[in-house]
Amino acid sequence: MYNVYFPDICPMILPYSFYSREDVVLIARELIGKVLVSRFSGITTSGIIYETEAYNGIVDSASHAFGGRRTARTEIMYSDGGTAYIYLCYGVHSLFNVVTNRKDIPHAVLIRAIKPLDNAEIMLKRTGKPKLTINIGDGPGKVSSLLGIHFSLTGSSLLPRTTGQGSDGIWIEDRGIVIDTAAISAGPRIGVEYAGKDKDLPYRFRTTL
Repeated sequence: MYNVYFPDICPMILPYSFYSREDVVLIARELIGKVLVSRFSGITTSGIIYETEAYNGIVDSASHAFGGRRTARTEIMYSDGGTAYIYLCYGVHSLFNVVTNRKDIPHAVLIRAIKPLDNAEIMLKRTGKPKLTINIGDGPGKVSSLLGIHFSLTGSSLLPRTTGQGSDGIWIEDRGIVIDTAAISAGPRIGVEYAGKDKDLPYRFRTTL
């Protein structure tokens, strides 16, 4: 059994200082145990992040920004840290990423899996599934489905000055959830076979809740 502790504290929306750091791999690891929150039409849903992947910008051949590539879609990656980069995959799935580092340095972390937390019954209804299962949030497409996140929201700020306090939006909270570091595994990212030697980088982090 992994050591996971859920204290009763006031949640804190992650600040710019969390996202603006240079080490995207460290940020991806530290996002494990944080809580991804969405609020639309006054309805809040959330889930505990338990799997992430880091993408190290222009030097990472698995990244959408490899080699300094800039397109209408990927331009969001060059925003300041704490911005949502959400893209459509296979014309079906909205995949939610967090832009990190400073402006014009296109680092990002893909949120690959969450465990439903607040208003799980609403999240279940969004999926069309009959009941919550252990893997209902296991996969980046499932994350967005559970939280009602659509790719049209790309570019949204995740920072406290524009989220929370009753407003609609997307943000990530620190609720003081403590996960034993030994319970977080690191390994190669999924679906990046095209990335040559970079496909084997240990940039994927995961735990079990």
